[in-house]
Amino acid sequence: MNLVAILTVLIFVSSLVLIFTERINRTIVAFAGACLMIGVGEAFQFYKMHSAVEAIDFETLGLLMGMMILVAMLEPTGFFQYLAVLAARASRGRPVRLFVLLGSVTTVLSMFLDNVTTVVLIAPVTLLISEILGVSAIPYLVAEAILSNTGGVATLVGDPPNVLIGSAAGFSFTDFLVHSLPIVAVTWFGALFLLRHLFMRELSMPPSSAEAVMKLDPVQSLNEPEKAKKILVVLGVAILLFFVHHLLHVEPAFVALGAAAVAMMWIQPDIHETLRKVEWSVLVFFGALFVMVGGLEKAGVLESIVGLFRGEESVHPVLFGVIIIWAVAILSAVVDNIPITIALIPIIQGVGATGINIAPLWWALAFGAGFGGNGTIIGSPANIIVTALSEKTRTPITSGLWIRRGLPVMLLTCAIASIMYVALYSTF
Repeated sequence: MNLVAILTVLIFVSSLVLIFTERINRTIVAFAGACLMIGVGEAFQFYKMHSAVEAIDFETLGLLMGMMILVAMLEPTGFFQYLAVLAARASRGRPVRLFVLLGSVTTVLSMFLDNVTTVVLIAPVTLLISEILGVSAIPYLVAEAILSNTGGVATLVGDPPNVLIGSAAGFSFTDFLVHSLPIVAVTWFGALFLLRHLFMRELSMPPSSAEAVMKLDPVQSLNEPEKAKKILVVLGVAILLFFVHHLLHVEPAFVALGAAAVAMMWIQPDIHETLRKVEWSVLVFFGALFVMVGGLEKAGVLESIVGLFRGEESVHPVLFGVIIIWAVAILSAVVDNIPITIALIPIIQGVGATGINIAPLWWALAFGAGFGGNGTIIGSPANIIVTALSEKTRTPITSGLWIRRGLPVMLLTCAIASIMYVALYSTF
């Protein structure tokens, strides 16, 4: 490995380590790493500014931005709180039933919204309901984070790695429903059953005021019902277009941005407030990671990794797939799955150039990245959010508690995914 390759690897690995330690904000680390990568590229004349811009996947950024704007407009209407209160009333104050209902609502939302947005909207309501019932919020918060991570794997827009994979592989919304949803559905039931068992003691405690939850009026949660209806109409049309975008020859990013534009024209929100709620730091984080991975590619690092697979065309892609599921899951438990996904995408593309059928490998990457984040307290941004919110309760979530609850779920979901993966793709 030459000096240029060594320097680019050092920049990328150092950035990942700093992101993992969380001593510095991950967006700051990624941005600094991207600037350093370009600086080294300019100094050694292998990676110019225009090449860095070309390395950014604007399809991914456009899709994320469009969905973020729609969510930013829908949030103040109270629609998400409305769904949570409906679930609480439907449980009739029974902890196990509430556990299943809140988990189900979270999962469904996470299939169409990113998991961070989902838990940010549902978790505060969960704290309120738990306080009213007089029960611990911990089982519900942990389950919401884990099930949002799990459910998000089912669709193109449910999890950031899926957006990246869909853009790189050319997968449509329907492709995810056909290939990913069946496996996610089975793993979801397994995760829910195991979580119910792991939290059996907490969920067996009778609520102190079950009748109070029946007094909650879900309609009162809706601050602006007319606006909610309009945005939901636009969101519904966007979801339909996600299903058929490949037939219409339009990109998902255009659908999301177009839907955001229509919704803004229709309800005319406070644009400053709406744009303030967009997760710009996430978009910058993505862009910076693309730039760093582009530097690795220009330095020949990714080509060297792909070279390890050359001459192995006879190896069945399912074997690679199972390895990817577990390797990516383990990495995703300790490092953010976004940079892992961005780094592996060009490697898988390079493996495809050797003659190996890589179609199943994309799904393996999605399963490993999505399910692996459940393993530790820092494995997913959703985990970190519910942990921070739990600090408002008498018994906050600790790293040890998460290992005891989340790691078994990660192992089970990866095992189920591996078995189903082999069963479904062994004929490829």
